[in-house]
Amino acid sequence: MAKTRTFIAVEAVDGVHGQAQAAIERLRPVAANVKWVEPENLHWTLQFLGDLRDEELAEVCRRVGKVVTNFVPFSLTGAGVGAFPKPERPRVLWLGANEGSDKFCQLQAAIEQNLASMGFRGENRQFVPHLTLGRVGPAADHAPLCAAVGSLADFAGGQMFVDEVVVYESEPQRSGPKYVPLAHLKLGG
Repeated sequence: MAKTRTFIAVEAVDGVHGQAQAAIERLRPVAANVKWVEPENLHWTLQFLGDLRDEELAEVCRRVGKVVTNFVPFSLTGAGVGAFPKPERPRVLWLGANEGSDKFCQLQAAIEQNLASMGFRGENRQFVPHLTLGRVGPAADHAPLCAAVGSLADFAGGQMFVDEVVVYESEPQRSGPKYVPLAHLKLGG
């Protein structure tokens, strides 16, 4: 039985998309061994679901579609570059959010809560809206990258309008994953 590797996200568009690429270009010269996210793959993850059977995928789309109709479209502003688990030990480089992040967190919580009865577990830690810029591999010296991330703590990340949620398939490829939209679900209100 075929399964589809699935996640739910908001596509990075408008000013946020451009600024995310600008942040990557500012970090690239000092970041050895980083796998950068391709421009067409930039997104704000709401929930990773893993491998789903066709009937599970259909139910996820139905449930998420129902949830998002309860949310009015809103603006989201990217702000600040950081790293997980922490700037001194970067593994994931990201663009954060400020204006609209509270609404984004409410949207994420509603989706997570609605899918919990299907057996999808939520995060064990507090959800932090972020757009992944790159994944850091092992390097002998992260000091230049850490300094560059610190210099972008107040980075203006652009603004975008959130009016839909997308259910994506992640197709593994030699060059990195390809994200294929399976459903575009419009916010209501």
